[in-house]
Amino acid sequence: MSNTKVSAQLLDLLNKAIAREIQVSIQYMWQHVQWRGVKGFAVQDELKKIAITEMKHAEAIAERLFYLGGIPTTKPEPIFIGETLKEMIEQDKKDEEGAIQLYKQTIEVARKEGDETTKRLFRQILSDEEEHHDTFTSLLEEI
Repeated sequence: MSNTKVSAQLLDLLNKAIAREIQVSIQYMWQHVQWRGVKGFAVQDELKKIAITEMKHAEAIAERLFYLGGIPTTKPEPIFIGETLKEMIEQDKKDEEGAIQLYKQTIEVARKEGDETTKRLFRQILSDEEEHHDTFTSLLEEI
């Protein structure tokens, strides 16, 4: 447990990030498992890879939150699988956009509070999320 003083706002943002990361890791993994067909075959491995990355993000954020004295959530945000590949990828793109916005806010709050470690962690994760957003945007162009 840390002696670092952090705001309730920052702890709340970290828990929102964990809930989001758990949500998309499950969502992307189920999409990977359930999708079939020629177009699905092309994205299955990518969805699985991104799902695993998202779970690693959840773990890293939970470790940071616990270190700061918070209790990590175990409840994901609502999971959306989708009926068609296009519907899935459109939702995934929106979820990544939400993550980018949340993580920029988290970086700003961490900066204001002088929490360099949290700021650095979320900059790294933000880079991954922007890459995921780009992947889903590119996939939508092909569907």
